[in-house]
Amino acid sequence: MPGMMENPFAALTVVVAPAMLTNACSVLALGTATRIGRVVDRTRIVIVARGALTKGMPEYHAYSMQLRHLQTRGILLRHALRMFYAALGSFAASALIAVAGTILAASDLQVAFRTAAVIGLGMGAAGVSTLVAGCVQMVRETRLAIQTMAEEVELAETGKLA
Repeated sequence: MPGMMENPFAALTVVVAPAMLTNACSVLALGTATRIGRVVDRTRIVIVARGALTKGMPEYHAYSMQLRHLQTRGILLRHALRMFYAALGSFAASALIAVAGTILAASDLQVAFRTAAVIGLGMGAAGVSTLVAGCVQMVRETRLAIQTMAEEVELAETGKLA
């Protein structure tokens, strides 16, 4: 492919873009895993606090509501983490395919090069799609976390939550 051979930076760009997106996914996965840990810790605290109460008490109901929200948050975070890992794999595969495609282009194997290009593009598109979907899950989880915090502050101000 003449453009690829005349400009060595074209091949570098094709490899660097998925590598940068791979790094972004890694950072998002790490942050998501940390948030899962915080949800698990908070769930344990709420379970202990609720265990000291009887079922009819308003505080018991408030803690039960928090547990449901924490469970939903955990599910959203798990989905987001799966999506980030899938995107991470897609971008890594896309980078590898880009390297292979560059070798194929240099070897003048046009059919194989075009096949690698289509597969690489598909992997990259899948990675972007799952990255965006994971971010949507994170936004949903963040909204629920803020909503739960607001409810908890309100209950604390009314004296219904210790």
